[in-house]
Amino acid sequence: MRLWLRLVLFFALLGLAYVAFFALLGVALRGYFLLTGFGPERAASAGEAMALGAEITLKLTLISGLAGLGLGIFAGMCRLSARAWVRLPAAFYIWIIRGTPLLVQILFAYNALPLLLRPLWPEAQQALTPYWAAFIALAVNVGAYNAEVVRAGIQAIPRGQWEAAWSLGLSPGDTLRFVVLPQALRIVVPPLVNNVVALLKDSSLASAIALTELALSGQRIISATFRPVEVYLAVAAIYLLLTTALTLFTNRLEERLRVAGR
Repeated sequence: MRLWLRLVLFFALLGLAYVAFFALLGVALRGYFLLTGFGPERAASAGEAMALGAEITLKLTLISGLAGLGLGIFAGMCRLSARAWVRLPAAFYIWIIRGTPLLVQILFAYNALPLLLRPLWPEAQQALTPYWAAFIALAVNVGAYNAEVVRAGIQAIPRGQWEAAWSLGLSPGDTLRFVVLPQALRIVVPPLVNNVVALLKDSSLASAIALTELALSGQRIISATFRPVEVYLAVAAIYLLLTTALTLFTNRLEERLRVAGR
């Protein structure tokens, strides 16, 4: 089967699995709340609200994780540059982000960033909704941690492989692309996966700026029903389900990379 056809088929199946997963999750949550004593109408609304919150959490994690991956690769490679004007800004970015709490970064992105951008972008206040402010803060945060992972992965490749590639006439860019990065990828995948799993759990901090993700959905249901035990058990179970699914997927990816590298 041709590659483009396999990709189309893969993404079609992925889309169907995504829709089916959240539809089934809503049904399962409704059944759970019925079993725990919620009325039929309340169980239906709670199940729907919590499934929607879980979907927002997963979407936010995936797009922030992808943006953070690109940012981390760029910053990690800048950290290895011999030029100080390239290396120092990357080091400063990593230092600032790793040294401040994620909650402060989320609050800054939502409350302070629009004010700073207003002279250049007058509509920044309207554009930076809680969702996009949380996206920026999470992507920038995980990007700093990914940068250190990428830097360590590249530095783990023995110096002799660089020199062997140069002796064969490869340029520094081709050496990095064809020799170093394929090997570094197998080293950095597990820690990058850990960062994504941590990001999914950290996304609950976005509730501080009133983004109705999974945690805030649960809190609102508790406010309406005064049933914290049942609701928090459901919230914890959904987080566990999502992190387990991510871990299984990345374990499979890690196995494929190990096989391809043999």
